[in-house]
Amino acid sequence: MTYIDDHIDQLDIPAALNVVSEERRRYAESFRSPQRQRECLAAYLLLQKALRLEYGIDEPVQFIRGQHGKPTLAGHHNIHFSLSHCRDAVACIVSNHPVGIDIERMGRYSTSLLDYTMNSVEKQQITASSNPDISFIRLWTMKEALLKLTGAGLTEDLQDVLRDTDQYCFNTSVFPTYICTTCEII
Repeated sequence: MTYIDDHIDQLDIPAALNVVSEERRRYAESFRSPQRQRECLAAYLLLQKALRLEYGIDEPVQFIRGQHGKPTLAGHHNIHFSLSHCRDAVACIVSNHPVGIDIERMGRYSTSLLDYTMNSVEKQQITASSNPDISFIRLWTMKEALLKLTGAGLTEDLQDVLRDTDQYCFNTSVFPTYICTTCEII
């Protein structure tokens, strides 16, 4: 199940720090920027909400990190999740099987980023699109959601990430200020 909170600007940071795990509190406090703290806390709180609604888990959860930093839930290895945040919103997906999610703020892409992240077919799709910025962000969020699902992170060649994806299902939603994509195994 996918959850999105696009009211993170209203999050009370001191109050949130009191209801998250000690681990998450320390992590949030490591950011100097109140915006980054707010994103970090809002993502964790959204995960707590999802776990409470979907699995009846009320206590703050602890993370175990995989090889490339992919978190799993300590004591709940059968529950999979993914978190993402941008300046405007946070997103979370929880499931009984591996999942990935990415949310990105709308913005213009640069040619250098396009060349680094997209293969020739994707570049053609983007430049031929009636809205290249949305096309770029849609493909970018698909790539990140897939990499989060697999646990590879941004360690792979970004141009080739979407080449063999027949076993995955992507769902992209376009909002006024951001785009969110989920990735699940078919």
